[in-house]
Amino acid sequence: MIFSSIICVSARHTGSFICRIRFMRRDNIRNIAIIAHVDHGKTTLVDAMLKQTHSVKDEGADLIMDSMDLERERGITIKAKNASLMYNGTKINIVDTPGHADFGGEVERTLKMADGVLLLVDAKEGPMPQTKFVLKKALELGHKAIVVINKIDKPDANADEALNKTFDLFVKLNANHLQLDFPIIYASGAKGLTDLDLENLKLKITNSAPADVSPLFDAIIKYIPAPEVEPDETFAMQILALTYDNYKGRLGIGKIKFGKIKKGSSTLLVKPNGEKITNKVSSLQMYEGLKQVDAEEAVAGDIVAVGGFEDIHIGDVLTDPLNPKTLPPVEIEPPTIKMTFGVNTSPFAGREGKFVTSRNLRDRLIKELETNVALKVEGLEQGSDSFLVSGRGELHLAVLVETMRREGFELQVSQPEVIYHYAHPSPPHKEGAGGGPSAYPPSSPNGTSADDQLSIESNKLVKTEPYEIVIIDVPGDHQGVVIEELGRRGGQLQHMDTTPSGELHAEYMIPTRGLIGLKNLLLTRTRGTVILNNLFDSYKPVHDIDLRGNEHGSLISSESGMSNAYGLNNAQERGILFIPPAVEVYEGMVVGKNSLDSDIEINVCKTKKLTNMRSSGADDAIILTPHREMGLDLALEYIGKYELVEVTPKSVRIRKKILSSTDRKRQTRQEKNS
Repeated sequence: MIFSSIICVSARHTGSFICRIRFMRRDNIRNIAIIAHVDHGKTTLVDAMLKQTHSVKDEGADLIMDSMDLERERGITIKAKNASLMYNGTKINIVDTPGHADFGGEVERTLKMADGVLLLVDAKEGPMPQTKFVLKKALELGHKAIVVINKIDKPDANADEALNKTFDLFVKLNANHLQLDFPIIYASGAKGLTDLDLENLKLKITNSAPADVSPLFDAIIKYIPAPEVEPDETFAMQILALTYDNYKGRLGIGKIKFGKIKKGSSTLLVKPNGEKITNKVSSLQMYEGLKQVDAEEAVAGDIVAVGGFEDIHIGDVLTDPLNPKTLPPVEIEPPTIKMTFGVNTSPFAGREGKFVTSRNLRDRLIKELETNVALKVEGLEQGSDSFLVSGRGELHLAVLVETMRREGFELQVSQPEVIYHYAHPSPPHKEGAGGGPSAYPPSSPNGTSADDQLSIESNKLVKTEPYEIVIIDVPGDHQGVVIEELGRRGGQLQHMDTTPSGELHAEYMIPTRGLIGLKNLLLTRTRGTVILNNLFDSYKPVHDIDLRGNEHGSLISSESGMSNAYGLNNAQERGILFIPPAVEVYEGMVVGKNSLDSDIEINVCKTKKLTNMRSSGADDAIILTPHREMGLDLALEYIGKYELVEVTPKSVRIRKKILSSTDRKRQTRQEKNS
């Protein structure tokens, strides 16, 4: 430890001096967060760092930090995770953060644990939308960044251009002169190689040099500031993550901001609403590799897990009960998309799931709110069988539904909808990065009641909706359909250029409404070649856009029973099938997409009957077109206003909200009359 500031004062009677340490820098520790856009190689680089310091047992494993099944299947990081390693006597605490914009809430809270960041940028793609978002959050906290140009061995990689674009991004985000003077490391995370010089690294890759990330470790120790602590201050830390231990119970994770904490000491828990709970610290743990190990004492700058408080939540503050301190609350960007989660009411309800009641659903959503800070849930009062769940995007909510499904829950979810706000009109100002301030700051969401409508009209409030930045990369052969579709959905072109390989690179500003169902549509029209990335930008006034492309007609089962080849053969002439033969269906279940924009009822259970002219089995061979497998993501993009997705542990089905054909026709007549 290096003492950085010592204050000495003269004693009143003796004339001697009394000295007190004001603050000190802990040179034996570094706290870093690894941030980047999705799929720019964060987790792979962390793998190399952990393996080369022998911080994990199985050094042959990959994607070590992606511990969730969903993370490995989707190839993305969903939850921020902690680890630590030792390098030349210095402990480096690592926070691996998600790269997808929908999980930005994880990034916002965990960045507070770090004193600096590693910003990874793909050498081919350069800075992408989420790069902009996470870097903005890091710069706002005053963090110094080390820029890592990763994947330099990629075909068509252009490290110099990626670096220039990264510097431009720092300037655009108003980085100070110290933050602009960032060190640069070139890396190939997959090969476990880093170097300060680009040509040296290319030579290492060509010669198949052994894995070595020591230049990165040296840069971390040299450029990331050590924690500056005040040992004489009273203890205070903010809870930024939660974990659970079967023996120790719920543990709150965070970085100690002031003072020190001992196992068994009396500590005060202060909640954001002012509630205070005093208890003893029953467990104190630090990170070694991926494991949490017991410790007797920890001081400011350490990242620790504290046990002893059953009612501990993210945002709570632990402090000294005799001289309590307060810390600023954790601020999270508001959600932009909402969906209704309800109890499964289909005829197949209860067949496949273990948790099927509204109480099960309610308890699970309450539990999710403890750790998923970017999620909002309405309707949690007792007796409700449906809940309005709001999140940062379709993927954010889809991952929650998929997680619940794997845990044994049955539920039905509605079409994703954007969240509108009503705001006082004000002159637009220069916007910051994605997630930056809106030109029309929202004052109240979704005011739709009679009283709210009267207030809106009397105050002349402007209805606003979320807009997102969309970056498109597509081969030149398909650029026409992409530009046409984005323009029709209200997209405003911000920037366009052509890459050396002939691909179109375009940046659009588009309403979130226009993004719903867009990715699946563009993948179909471009034969799977389009790459689309998006990031929330701000709220802007609503204007009309053409969403007729989202409208579709469905093939609806008119009977309950077992589908068969004969019935499906008749149905496939009408459109695209979603189910194969020998699948049990019910009336009102969607079994395919109609080629027209209107719904049509069809009997997929129909069998060929015996007549006096032919047998029930003899006929020409039936050839069925392979059906489209509708996973959860595709189903959520497909459904319309009057449809639901039924989710069970074994099945994902699309159904009409009103199953009965007669009742649907009655509702249509009532809507026309009204």
